[in-house]
Amino acid sequence: MRRKGIKTILIAAVFVVTAVCMPGCAGNEKKELPVVKLSVWWSDEEDRELIDRKIEAFQVEYADEAVFEIMVSKENVLNVRETVLNNVHTAADVYMFADDQFDTLRQGGALQEITVNAQAVIDANGGAENGACQAAMYDGKLYAYPIASGNGYFLYYNTAYFTEQDIESFDRMLEICAENGKKMTMDYSSGWYIYSFFDGAGLELGLSADGVTNECNWNAVDTKYTGVDVAEAMLAIAQHEGFISVDDLSFLNGVRSGTIIAGINGPWNAEAVKDAWGDDFGAAKLPCYTVAGDSVQMSSFSGYKLIGVNPYSEHVDWAMRLAECLSDEEMQLERFASIGECPSNMNAALSEAVQASPVVAALSEQSQFANVQHISDAFWTPSYIFGITIAGGNPDHTDLQTLLDNMTNDITKDSR
Repeated sequence: MRRKGIKTILIAAVFVVTAVCMPGCAGNEKKELPVVKLSVWWSDEEDRELIDRKIEAFQVEYADEAVFEIMVSKENVLNVRETVLNNVHTAADVYMFADDQFDTLRQGGALQEITVNAQAVIDANGGAENGACQAAMYDGKLYAYPIASGNGYFLYYNTAYFTEQDIESFDRMLEICAENGKKMTMDYSSGWYIYSFFDGAGLELGLSADGVTNECNWNAVDTKYTGVDVAEAMLAIAQHEGFISVDDLSFLNGVRSGTIIAGINGPWNAEAVKDAWGDDFGAAKLPCYTVAGDSVQMSSFSGYKLIGVNPYSEHVDWAMRLAECLSDEEMQLERFASIGECPSNMNAALSEAVQASPVVAALSEQSQFANVQHISDAFWTPSYIFGITIAGGNPDHTDLQTLLDNMTNDITKDSR
C-alpha cells in the first residue's frame, strides 16, 4: 500500500531472501520469499520500545514465510477516525483507535472483518458478551482486536478525608469537602461523564437500529425518574459549595495544589494523582447520588482501545496476523507494566500484578454498572451545551424540561 506524507521509522530485519529446497525437491531450485510491506499507526509513544521489540519478534517468527518491511508512525488515538476516513486507501494497514470510533470506521469501510483466528481472539477477551468484544463486534462478527479495557472512569479520593463508607454517597462526599474548604470534581461539560447520572436513573441512550442516529429519552416525563428529576439532581450538585466542574488539566492542578480531594476521572491520570496524594491515594467505583429522594448508583461508559486492520491493505492476511500479535496476552501484560494500560485479555487481567492495582480494581468494580459506548457524533455538542448550562447554575433560569427537550431533539437528529 502506498504511503504519502507519513514520517515513519522502518523496522526491518535482514533475512535471507531465498531458501534452498530440502532433499527430495526436484533439482536445485530456490524459493524466493515474498516481500511484505506493512504500516502501523500507534498512539502511545511511552511503549514505543515495546512495540519495536514485538514487531522484531513477529518478523523472526515468520522469517521462513516472508521478508518484512514494517513501518511504525505515531497517530493520536483521538484523531485516528478522521485521519483514516480522510483517505482509507492511503491509511495504515494496522492502526490503534478508541472504541467510540468503531461504528463510524466500520460504516466508512475502514475496518476489515477479522477472519484469521477470530474465535480465539474473542475467547481470549472474555467471549462475545464481554464488553471488550462487544466494543469490537457488529452483527456477530469481529472487526477489531481489543488491546486495553481501561478507558472508563471511576472515583479518585484522598483517604485522609474519606472513609470507605463516605465514598458510597455523593452527598456525603460533598459535605466533607465543604467542611474542609475543599472540592469534589467532575467534568459537566462532557456528555461522556454526565451520562452517569441519566443512565444510573434508568434513562436510555444508544445507537439506533439504522446504525447512524441516536435513541435517547433523557427528556422522559413518564419514567420512574424523569429527565427533570435528573436535571434537578445535577443542578443541586453543581450549586453545592463542595463541588466544582473542571476539565482534566484543572483536575490535576487542583489535586496537586490540595484544593481537590475527590473527583470522577479516568485511569490516564492515575500516576499523577498517586504522586500528589502518596499513601492517601484511593480509587473506587462511582458513588450513589440522590435523585427524586432516592439513592441511585451512578453508571458509566466503559472504554476500550482496539486495533483495526485496513481492508484495502495489499497484505490483509499478514496485517491481521500482525494486529493479533500486537494485541495478544503477552503484549497486554507488558503494556500494563510499562504504561499502566489495563488489559482486556482475560488471562492478563487476572494476573497477580494487574489484580494488585487499585485502579484496575476500581474499574472492575464499576464495570458492573458500565456500558459500551455506541453512539453517533450527534450526541456530543448537545450534551456539552446542556452540561455547561447546568454547571453554571442554569443562569438564564430556562425551564429544565425545555433544556432537556432541546438536548434530546438534537441528540436524536438525523444529520446525514
